[in-house]
Amino acid sequence: MLSVIRRTRKSLGQMLLVLCAPLLAACVSTSGPAPATGLGGAVQVALLIPSGSGQAQDELFGQNLENAARLAMADLSGVTVELKVYRTGGNADTAAMMAKQAVDEGAQVILGPFYSEEANAAGVAVAASGVNVLAFSNNAAIAGGNVFVLGQTFDNTARRLAGYAVRSGKGKILIVHDRNVAGDIGKAAIERGILAAGGTVAGVNSYEFSQNGIVEATTGIVAAARSTGATALFMTADTAGALPLLSQLLVDNGIDRAGVQFIGLTRWDIPAGTLALPGVQGGWFALPDPGLQAQFQERYTAAYGTAPAAVASLAYDGIAAIGALARSSNGGPISREALTQPAGFAGVSGVFRFLSNGTNERGLAVAAIRDNQVVVIDAAPRSFAGAGF
Repeated sequence: MLSVIRRTRKSLGQMLLVLCAPLLAACVSTSGPAPATGLGGAVQVALLIPSGSGQAQDELFGQNLENAARLAMADLSGVTVELKVYRTGGNADTAAMMAKQAVDEGAQVILGPFYSEEANAAGVAVAASGVNVLAFSNNAAIAGGNVFVLGQTFDNTARRLAGYAVRSGKGKILIVHDRNVAGDIGKAAIERGILAAGGTVAGVNSYEFSQNGIVEATTGIVAAARSTGATALFMTADTAGALPLLSQLLVDNGIDRAGVQFIGLTRWDIPAGTLALPGVQGGWFALPDPGLQAQFQERYTAAYGTAPAAVASLAYDGIAAIGALARSSNGGPISREALTQPAGFAGVSGVFRFLSNGTNERGLAVAAIRDNQVVVIDAAPRSFAGAGF
C-alpha cells in the first residue's frame, strides 16, 4: 500500500504558504506579456524574507526570494528600485517589528513576508502608515485592508478548473476533501467555483486526514459518485498528503474513470514522480503558464547557477509590478488604487492582478496527466479579456 500523510508543518497559519506560484511585469495589453520598462521613477521597497530562523528551508526560500527580486530590478529600465532586505526568521513578532522599521526608514511598499501569520502581523503593524504589504502567501484569510497576497489562491484555481469542466460537459461535480483546515478551505473554494461557473455540486464527501481515514472513506466516495451521476470528482488532496493513496484506492474500488473526470485543486506535477502514479492518469489540474515559467527558470539558473524554488517567481512578480507603478507613487506609498488597476500585470508565470479584497486573480493553464506527462489542454490566457477568465 502506498505511503501517505507524511507532511510536516510549522503551524496551521503557515500551512497555506504558496509553493506553486507564478516574464516581466507591466500593465497588461491584449497582445500578451512583454518585457517591461516600467513608467519611470523611483520607489523604496522593503523585502521581508524568512531567513534567520536557522531552518534550512527558510534560508533557501529567503535567498531565492532575494535573488528573484534583484533579477527583476535588473530587468526594469527607467525605474530605480531601492531595495532593503529585512530578515524575519519566519516569526510574526519579528515581521511586525521589521515592517515598522522599514516604514520608518522610508519604505513605500513592503514585499513579503513569507508566512501568512507574519504577513498578517506586518500588515497590522503598518496599517496606519498607508503602506501596503504584498505578501508571499496564498492564504486568502489574511487578505484585505493593506495586505495583498501574491500566491495562487484556492478560489482562483477552483474557478479556473470548474469553468473548464462546465464548458467540457463535466459540470456535475462531486467534491472530496480532507477533513482539516486546508481541506475545509479548499472545499469552500471549490463550491464557489462550481456555482460561479454554472455547474452543479453533486455532493460533498470527506475523509479523516489519516491513512485509515482514507481507506475507510473510499468505498463511500465511489458509491456517491455512482448514485449522484457525478461527471467529475474535484479533490483537495495534494501530492504530499492524501492524493497518492486516495487516487489509487478510488480506481481499485471501481470508480468509472471513463465517465468521472478527476480534478485536483493542487499541483499534481510536484514532485515529478507523482506523474507516474496510476491513479492520477487523466487527471486535470491548473498551473501557471509553463512556457513563461520555463523562461524564468532558465534566466534565474543562468544568473545564479541553480534552479529557483517555486516561490522565487513571486518576488519577481512583486518587484516588477511595483516598478511598473513607480512613477504613480510620487514619493509616497504605492496606493491601493494603483495596485488594483483592472488591467493588472504580466508576471513570470502569466497575467495577474490584485483584487480589492486583497486576493488576486492569475491566468492559469489547465493541464492533464497523460502517459506520465503533463499536457496543457487549455492554455493560460495572456490578458484579462482571455477565455480563461
